[in-house]
Amino acid sequence: MKITFLGAAKTVTGSCFFVETASSKFLVDCGMFQGYSKNNALNEEDFPFNVEELDYIFLTHAHIDHSGRIPRLYIKGFEGEVIATKPTVELCAIMLPDSGHIQEFENEWTNRKRIRAGKPPVEPLYTYQDAVDCLKLFRKVSYDEVVKINDEIRVRFKDAGHILGSAIIEMWITERGEETKIVFSGDLGNRDMPILKDPSIIESADYLVIESTYGNRLHKERVNKAEHFLDLINATIEQGGNVIIPSFAVGRTQELIYELNKKKEVCDEKLKMLFATPVYIDSPMAISATEVFRNNLDCYDEEAREYIENGDNPLDFPGLQFTRTADESKALNERKESSIIISASGMCEAGRIKHHLKHNLWRKDSTIIFVGYQAEGTLGRRLLDGAKKVRLFGEEISVEARIEMIEGFSGHADKEGF
Repeated sequence: MKITFLGAAKTVTGSCFFVETASSKFLVDCGMFQGYSKNNALNEEDFPFNVEELDYIFLTHAHIDHSGRIPRLYIKGFEGEVIATKPTVELCAIMLPDSGHIQEFENEWTNRKRIRAGKPPVEPLYTYQDAVDCLKLFRKVSYDEVVKINDEIRVRFKDAGHILGSAIIEMWITERGEETKIVFSGDLGNRDMPILKDPSIIESADYLVIESTYGNRLHKERVNKAEHFLDLINATIEQGGNVIIPSFAVGRTQELIYELNKKKEVCDEKLKMLFATPVYIDSPMAISATEVFRNNLDCYDEEAREYIENGDNPLDFPGLQFTRTADESKALNERKESSIIISASGMCEAGRIKHHLKHNLWRKDSTIIFVGYQAEGTLGRRLLDGAKKVRLFGEEISVEARIEMIEGFSGHADKEGF
């Protein structure tokens, strides 16, 4: 057996591991590189193997840095199976076409520049339709079930507690009569996180391939995080500003909704102002992903299931509004009253969040609250690093708003979690 690390090595994104056994070739994840512009070139590079000889992709979860190059692989000739949990397949049906739409949009912008410079146009990484077409290759498996893939390979998907459907993949590979167990962690979640069950315990492995995003640090306590989050929101509302929260559409947005829903039970002066202010989820993908969450209650932890049994939808509360259309989104920036806007993308590289930043970064009374990792080279990281001006839609915007990062919302395990 041979493993080649094709991504998520010396960088956080682009997760992709190529495994060759005596009679099979497969990938664990096929993610997109994100962040610096040089990573776009990495996404466009040819795969260092014969794509048509690839038998399977075992997918740990739906995040684009783990799944985002599957459509690219498909248009290059991959015809094997993509094997993942039911929620992961359902989330990929939302996220991959959205990624294809972004590729087309960015490619159109790039080609306009190339044509003006006298250069020939280039093709997008893949299209919306490519992403839709590749979904026919996906196969759903259940958690905790040992699945025989062929005479050589058996796999079991265990809950990783990172996002809905995320999995640690156990593999038993038999070569020349000898069985070897290898475990791919995917992204590991924290214990006691909202909505999701704790990461499963894996008791044995001959080889372990594990993530280490926060392996050298400890997260701040969640209690302090929640209090700081509410303090920032209230301080902003008191001075008449808007709270803009760039958030990952899948996982982080649902966690924020859940946390705010929990707070409505507390009779507190601090919370009265919060629940008198409308909260907008302004991301079509986040809205669709929330529906997937609502349709996979078996993945919820005990606390979340108790809410449901008591007749409370843990992903809803008074004042929460979903804005799916572009016109609804644009109208938010015409409001005179304070708003709390949760929008994607989480690193501010695409999506409606860029419009909300354009309308709020220059306002001293507004606050931008980051609740997730910001990769090097992204707009989100530049803002956190103290940029005084940023360019949005061809316009230079002065950064006058308060910029804050709430640690502890991470969906990745820390040193103690590992």
